[in-house]
Amino acid sequence: MLTDLKTALCRNPMTVVKDAAGAVSLVVILVMGLHLPGLY
Repeated sequence: MLTDLKTALCRNPMTVVKDAAGAVSLVVILVMGLHLPGLY
């Protein structure tokens, strides 16, 4: 798995950045969705 990650990073480093941004946005949406019912 580590070699696969190194290969993907060497081929296109922006892919890892975009994947990380997508993961962070999903976590933010999840947290906001869980806190939304508490606002009312």
